[in-house]
Amino acid sequence: MKFVNINAYQVGLVFRNETYLKALPEGIHFVGPFQTVKVYDITKPFAVPCSLDILLTDKVLADLLEVIDVKDQEIVLQYENDVFKTVLKPGRHAFWKSMVNYRYVRADLSKVEITEAIDLTSLTSKEVLAYMRSYTVESYEKGLLFVNGKYQKVLEAGTYYWWRNNLSVHISKVDTRQLQLEIAGQEILTKDKATLRINFYVQYKVTDIMKALLENKDIDKQLYILMQLGLREYIGTLTLDELLEKKEGISKFILDAIAENAGQLGVTLVNCGIRDVILPGDMKEIMNRVLIAEKTAQANIIMRREETASMRSLLNTAKLMEENEMLFRLKEMEYVEKIADKINTISISGGGQVLDQLKQIFGTAK
Repeated sequence: MKFVNINAYQVGLVFRNETYLKALPEGIHFVGPFQTVKVYDITKPFAVPCSLDILLTDKVLADLLEVIDVKDQEIVLQYENDVFKTVLKPGRHAFWKSMVNYRYVRADLSKVEITEAIDLTSLTSKEVLAYMRSYTVESYEKGLLFVNGKYQKVLEAGTYYWWRNNLSVHISKVDTRQLQLEIAGQEILTKDKATLRINFYVQYKVTDIMKALLENKDIDKQLYILMQLGLREYIGTLTLDELLEKKEGISKFILDAIAENAGQLGVTLVNCGIRDVILPGDMKEIMNRVLIAEKTAQANIIMRREETASMRSLLNTAKLMEENEMLFRLKEMEYVEKIADKINTISISGGGQVLDQLKQIFGTAK
């Protein structure tokens, strides 16, 4: 026989040849010579020394333990004094009933949605994340949730968490910002059979996610075709000259022509327009010749107009000088002054007056 002292907040388990016999509460106890006692601190987790089912056959020990059964497709979140502690996996778990307050939240992993009252801190902990799948929808996006290929709901901006299981979860999302589609290098015939290459653009927004993702596929490709058809319809009714004159009007025509069809795709057109009109080489050469001829003719007209105005001005001046001798003399002196500015020295010979000699040099006086 030997004495065993079990202190406060302790429990002793008596074994004989590895076989469980009984539990010893707080106090002094006598045990047989071939018996061993394992002492446990009930303020700490219980490390099961053998089969829990065997231990629970002892009513004394069973009253000291809190047993948690976790089924398949389940987990249990354990909180210690309202602080998340750990995740209990499928199986049977036992914990001492003591001054430590344990709380348990049972989660069903067979469904996708998290309906349990679990705070975000616990969901994002390392232990729980292994059982989670998450997805983020950015602030400029919207998404559709599909479970096993079946539509469930629209997802607004935010981070979403679901249980990880055998169910397939798929998210389709679209960008709700203003987008731009380029229609480049479109070869189109005008009404007068001129071949052009057009670079066009359209700006749009996705406004109906259900139509864009559920009722249509590849909305950008469909919108591309709509823009092509609209361009051909508009340009095919105009000659080359008319197109070059009215190309600014194409935006309104396209917006009005395909707005309804674009709405069926779930998009709203914001703006569109021609970026470039590219002519083939021979057509470009002809247009350049026409342009040069037009500009040459305009230049000739301007030159003739200026020459006429100049001659008219000279005629008016001559008439005035003819009628007014003093004006003629002033004009004569003006020319003399201009010539004198270009002469450094003047040599005068003879005995005549200086003014008479200058008159002989620069002209005959009246």
